[in-house]
Amino acid sequence: MDKVETLIKEQQLKDQFDNLEKHTQWGIEFVEKYNKFVKERSEIEVNYAKQIRNLSKKYQPKKNSREEEESKYTFCRAFFTTLNELNDYAGQHEVIAENLTSQIISELTRYLQELKAERKSHFHDGRKAQQYIESSWKQLESCKRRFERDCKEADRAQQYFEKMDADINVTKADVEKARQQAQMRHQMATDSKNEYSSYLQKFNQEQNDHYYTIIPNIFQKLQDMEEKRIERIGVCMKTFAEVDRQVLPIVGKCLDGMTTAAESIEPKTDSKQVVEAYKSGFEPPGDVEFEDYSQAMKRTVSENSLSNSKEGKEKSSSKSKPKLWPFIKKNKSPKQHKEPLSHRLNDFMASKPKMHCLRSLRRGITLNSHVRSLIEGSGPEDFSHLPPEQRRKKLQGKIDDLNKDIHKEMDQRDALTKMKDVYVKNPQMGDPASVDPRLAEIGQNIEKLQAEVQKFEGWLAEVEEKMPSKSDSNRRSGFYEAQSNTAVSNNCAQDRESPDGSYTEEQNSETQVKAIINPNTIPSTMPDFDEEFDDDDTLPTIGTCKALYPFEGHNEGTIAVAEGELLYVIEEDKGDGWTRVRRNEEEEGYVPTSYIEVNLEPNAKGQW
Repeated sequence: MDKVETLIKEQQLKDQFDNLEKHTQWGIEFVEKYNKFVKERSEIEVNYAKQIRNLSKKYQPKKNSREEEESKYTFCRAFFTTLNELNDYAGQHEVIAENLTSQIISELTRYLQELKAERKSHFHDGRKAQQYIESSWKQLESCKRRFERDCKEADRAQQYFEKMDADINVTKADVEKARQQAQMRHQMATDSKNEYSSYLQKFNQEQNDHYYTIIPNIFQKLQDMEEKRIERIGVCMKTFAEVDRQVLPIVGKCLDGMTTAAESIEPKTDSKQVVEAYKSGFEPPGDVEFEDYSQAMKRTVSENSLSNSKEGKEKSSSKSKPKLWPFIKKNKSPKQHKEPLSHRLNDFMASKPKMHCLRSLRRGITLNSHVRSLIEGSGPEDFSHLPPEQRRKKLQGKIDDLNKDIHKEMDQRDALTKMKDVYVKNPQMGDPASVDPRLAEIGQNIEKLQAEVQKFEGWLAEVEEKMPSKSDSNRRSGFYEAQSNTAVSNNCAQDRESPDGSYTEEQNSETQVKAIINPNTIPSTMPDFDEEFDDDDTLPTIGTCKALYPFEGHNEGTIAVAEGELLYVIEEDKGDGWTRVRRNEEEEGYVPTSYIEVNLEPNAKGQW
């Protein structure tokens, strides 16, 4: 019965070792799985941070003039701030990945190695103890079987002795021999009994130690190992959350920075920046003149009277006002074509880039020389391709930059001068003459920069003189005194410019006004601006031209042409962008060279 119970206990203990081995192995696999999970999370954080940084870098401002121009707007600066904060935000995700690697992944990897070694050691001790108790049990069984065999042999020997002693036919020697054999067997049985008894006591002690000391200690160690494993998993999970929690304040600051940047956007300030950036300095065109088609006959008579008054040219010219364009011959056609008022309004409001005044006309004519340079990011040194206001700003900015360079050169010169003084006082520190070449170079640089400043200041003064100012009321009132029924013409501030872009002496005038005069009063009150420049002889034709685009010719000295119209060329473009043409003997004027296709024929006749 005791043998059966011992075998059952041993089998149960063996089963428990198998179960514990399976469970602890599953625990190690769980730690490995969790470690893999943290690794993948760390890789996700690294990739996310990389993508965020690439996104921020992709939209960061490039170092070119366009991005620098955009940086003055509050919404652009807010966006750039958002990109910088987003870059810092990506950095926090990199911090998360680094902390996960250092605080969890590395620790768990090292702990897994220790856990596997500890588990192996405990189960090795358990198997060793199990094998030892099994070996002791086998020895006990062997002693028991030997004792049993010796007892049986002694019993048989005793029975044989008694049988021989009772038999009268057996010799005394045989009886003695049987007696000695029985005693020997009895002694062997006694020795086996003593050995069995001694080993049994030893086995019982070992078995007691095995089941109450050795195995419980091993199980306790396994339990402690398992508890430490579970505790370590809990600490890692807590660290997993704390790693995110640690960066939340900085992430919050990044988000607060984005919010502050968004709140710093000022629409009104940005709109003012746009106004300042694109303000041209031009004035809007004046009112459109009234065209009285019912006065055709009277206008014809008036113009005839003007042509008859040519004899008193010197007298009338002495009373005339300053000439607007002294080199332009007046358009003397009595039948000059006038477009209806609705057409002129449509042309004014149309989105096509038509030019209604000479300055914009000049910009259109000189487009070929400036557009390419503007597209390439460069332009004339004096910024003459820009509108007055923008040109003034550019020139002022250039002057400020040059003055900064001059101050830098002066600071260098002062520093070198002090160094030279030190060398003069302490020759052992250096040669004073070694500083002279650099001082001479800086002096030349300062002279060059000052010359540049003077040049740009001259251009700036010229622009400021030509900039539109308050209306000259005296000039306008003097012009209106002789008129009975007048209206404002469709001219703008650029009418002070001649076709070559130069200004007249009346630079403070904002607009040049044309009045629609009653035909009956033309001979006595209408000032003839170009009368004294009329030629007695008609200029010969030097070629022909074809109008590529329609030109309205509202300004004084110009002539209206229709698209596809053929005209005679009587004066070639002299570099100012204007060509003088003739329609018939009495109708001639200037048209933009870029609006026509010129075919010069030196031998052509001057007749129509």
